[in-house]
Amino acid sequence: MLSFENDYSCAAAPEILAALNETQAEQFPGYGSDRLCASAKARIRTACDAPDADVWFLVGGTQTNQTVIDAITPPYAGVIAATSGHVNVHEAGAIEASGHKVLTLPQHNGRIDADELDRYCATFYADANYEHMVFPGAVYISQCTEYGTMYAKAELERIADVAHRHGMPLFVDGARLGYALTAKGNDVSLADLARIADVFYIGGTKVGALFGEAVVFTHHGSLSNTPRHFLTLIKQHGALLAKGWLLGLQFDTLFTDDLYLRIARRANVAAERIREALTDRGYTLTFDAPTNQIFITVDKATRARLESRVRLGFMEQADADHDVIRICTSWSTTDEQVDQLLDLL
Repeated sequence: MLSFENDYSCAAAPEILAALNETQAEQFPGYGSDRLCASAKARIRTACDAPDADVWFLVGGTQTNQTVIDAITPPYAGVIAATSGHVNVHEAGAIEASGHKVLTLPQHNGRIDADELDRYCATFYADANYEHMVFPGAVYISQCTEYGTMYAKAELERIADVAHRHGMPLFVDGARLGYALTAKGNDVSLADLARIADVFYIGGTKVGALFGEAVVFTHHGSLSNTPRHFLTLIKQHGALLAKGWLLGLQFDTLFTDDLYLRIARRANVAAERIREALTDRGYTLTFDAPTNQIFITVDKATRARLESRVRLGFMEQADADHDVIRICTSWSTTDEQVDQLLDLL
């Protein structure tokens, strides 16, 4: 069967596998205290134009979200996110398990609105009983969103301004950041993100790595320093890899010769071909999204016919007779696979 189910079905970019093979006989210190991690951190700081940034490597997206949110959010506070946000829907209550409630705002094609964020915080503090309630302690968004949509630079700046005015850091989940950075119409660079966000991460698991995410603390705004003993917090959350050099090697490779952006762009080009074909064939695009995730609303019979030949992702039920399904390209999607999918469509 064809697979357009997700963007992490293949092992890793060939360049990473080659680098692993080249170093397989070498021995490294543990837990990220090695030359490969040091080199990868330097490359990431350069790419972000943030020489003072603090970079950490964690093993996966859920562990990263839980660890960062727990570290930056006061123990009496929760984290604000869109109703559709990954931390609210698809992480099995990991944030709540760490003692922080997810405080939801309405989603607008996956995004939150800065004015609604402002009103939420203003309403909270206007309540004379607010000390008996869960404080808004941090703001979580993702770039790109769960629906493949993106925040424009002006939107990010406005959200950050509101968050900082209310004493909250802005945390950006970048599990699919490469696809957002290389999407048509994007106006946000890594340097912009490092300037706007207090902390964000560069996703590797879904953008060419075997596994792993690179957390970047930018040292400004409401979070002027990396939380104390962050390494200990990473370990406490089960996100510290003993063979940390494996993470360093992967990100060092991804940030050599723009590999990260080159392979991410490949996924977006494939997605654009599929999106155009869907429109030409009369399918209903659920969201206007320019990244590697394509959502279509189909009747259940059409879904069954497609899924008999290709693995797709189920998103949600649109109504009693229609479902929203996801077609997801990746860094490893080939022209031949796209051609086969177009034939099926």
